[in-house]
Amino acid sequence: MGFKIRKKGKFEKVEEFVTRMKEVYEKAEAMLKKSQEEMKKYANRKRNEVEEYQVEDWVLLSTKDLKYQIKERWSKKLTEQFVGPYQVKGIISINAIELDLPGIVKIHLVVNVSRVQKYKDQVEGQKKEQLAPVIIKGEEEYKMEKILNKKKFRERD
Repeated sequence: MGFKIRKKGKFEKVEEFVTRMKEVYEKAEAMLKKSQEEMKKYANRKRNEVEEYQVEDWVLLSTKDLKYQIKERWSKKLTEQFVGPYQVKGIISINAIELDLPGIVKIHLVVNVSRVQKYKDQVEGQKKEQLAPVIIKGEEEYKMEKILNKKKFRERD
């Protein structure tokens, strides 16, 4: 009595099925990897690297969340997009920094880095020097040296 050895030819269909399933599995895995790479590419398209801030850096603060702070402006369109510069007082995490804000600004001192922008010094000659106002009858007025250009509105002066 002995043990009968299985013949290789007996299970050809099973072997074909196994090889076909392996091929299908490899194709599906390749397609999933390709799909994941495309999703990652499109998801990261608008993402930027986070700027790293140091203590005592100067930054500009976005006015997007300061709409209740800036009430004297007549038009949202004409308000400045950023105010400041303010100094970074501390770093809470990669996404949050603490600013040294004056008492006038009534917001929390810790802000997200998406609401700040690094301050860049202006180029020489670019700074606008404000002239000292002339006080006439208790009101501030500015003295004009000359008119450089004028714009006609509907063909009138």
